Amino acid sequence: MNKKEASIVSPSGGGGGMDFFVKGNIVDIFSKKIYHGRVFVKDGKISLIEKLSDGQVVSNFILPGFVDAHVHIESSMLVPSEFAKLAVVHGTVATISDPHEIANVCGLQGVEFMIENGKTVPFKFHFGAPSCVPATIFETAGAALNAEEVGLLLQKDEIHYLSEMMNFPGVLNGDEEVMNKIASAKKYNKPVDGHAPGLRGEQAKKYIDAGISTDHECFTKEEALDKLKYGMKILIREGSAAKNFEALIELLNDYPEMIMFCSDDKHPDSLVEGHINLLCQRAVAKGIDVFKVLQAACINPVEHYKMNVGLLREGDTADFIVVEDLEDFKVVETYINGELVAERGASKVKSARSEVINNFNCEEEEIPDFRFHISSRIGGDKSQIEVIEALDGQLITNKIIMAPKIINDEIISDAENDILKMVVVNRYKNAPVAKAFVKNFGLKHGAIASSVAHDSHNIIAVGVDDESICRAVNLVIKEKGGVSCVGNQDLILPLAVAGLMSNEDGYKVAELYTAIDKAAKELGSTLAAPFMTLSFMALLVIPHLKLSDLGLFDGDKFEFV
Repeated sequence: MNKKEASIVSPSGGGGGMDFFVKGNIVDIFSKKIYHGRVFVKDGKISLIEKLSDGQVVSNFILPGFVDAHVHIESSMLVPSEFAKLAVVHGTVATISDPHEIANVCGLQGVEFMIENGKTVPFKFHFGAPSCVPATIFETAGAALNAEEVGLLLQKDEIHYLSEMMNFPGVLNGDEEVMNKIASAKKYNKPVDGHAPGLRGEQAKKYIDAGISTDHECFTKEEALDKLKYGMKILIREGSAAKNFEALIELLNDYPEMIMFCSDDKHPDSLVEGHINLLCQRAVAKGIDVFKVLQAACINPVEHYKMNVGLLREGDTADFIVVEDLEDFKVVETYINGELVAERGASKVKSARSEVINNFNCEEEEIPDFRFHISSRIGGDKSQIEVIEALDGQLITNKIIMAPKIINDEIISDAENDILKMVVVNRYKNAPVAKAFVKNFGLKHGAIASSVAHDSHNIIAVGVDDESICRAVNLVIKEKGGVSCVGNQDLILPLAVAGLMSNEDGYKVAELYTAIDKAAKELGSTLAAPFMTLSFMALLVIPHLKLSDLGLFDGDKFEFV
């Protein structure tokens, strides 16, 4: 963009006393029109939108900024201020952010940390009150938030909604604690986010009728249609692990007012590459009307959550972006409250080291702690074991039955058949190690480990032998949080903040993560995002088979195996 044309600054009061104006093709999503004009900004707000009739052809387009309608900032491994630094480059001006992960580690202190850190940068974080801390009673978390504490959070102006209600059995059964949390959200006129993978029919209707307004967990078009007909809004998710765009994007043709885009969980390397802009690019490439695409990416989240985000109208806060075209959506400039926060791929958001909070109280493990003696297995046919089948690009897993590889009474990893030992180590206290087996990680030697393990964030690891698993786990324990890879070399990306996030520069963290991700793939993993997939192998609220620090868990029966 010609800078003279794009952002003309008039600090002396020239041009009608405007601070500056931006000139280009203005995209009016509400009226579904595009016209040549100028957007004038004064004191952080849009004071005037002027239509020009000079016939000049310009290539750049001005439109509202993008919004991620559901994201856990913690999954970027960056504190909010560093997440913002990377996101604005891609035209993201705001997020609906669930601080569920840090709340499971540090409780209310963790939520306050996210709010306060987010205030240090020009970005519009809209945090929610976590509804399910801990997520279940079948794992050890670092904190708990009861209905009274959730109600206190919902009173705050900085808290904009009740975060995803994962305890859908509690909703269906009218659990008192669950219903009190929903009642608090209704009392303060704040929306309730959903989380109900696979819920259909009358059960879906009952869940929605309780006041749940959105769901980001649909993995089939049929499931989404079932929920749409009962009035639920559907978030199309495309994160680093869970990818539902292809399955759901056609819904945008018929339900443009009911669809939003989200990433849910996005690792730092993915965030460097792109954000909601990439979903817009892909949707338009499929032939979906650009105004419907932009309604999902820019308008619907702002209206649903009553966000403090401008939508390119006179009187709105000046939150808008300039893109080269409406096909690739390459972002030229990003403005938030009238401040230029990104320009031509360079972020203007400044880094500042944040404080460190954590909850990490376990001692290093020893190799014998990871042994799995067949004689210690309780019940069942000892010639067969239940194995978690990880699915690339999905949070859901399969439960398969396999013959174990046994040497000297020990069940060990069977790398030839890609059946590897997986463990979960309690990070909050010293406790026995939980062990199981998983398929599809593909490691041929070594191990990987992480203190990012949804939702309680104990230490999870997978590997081909006990010595490697022990080394990988102990690297994480020494740093009081991080992701590690051992094999050709021993690598660790420290996550000092709650064992979930780094307080280092976001681009540096992305670079380090890219290196450790590459190392895991060099050990043989064929997964697109091995660490992200690993982090969900302890997520008990997603079927069908998972591992918590307390044991192997059947997500369909909601009980231990």
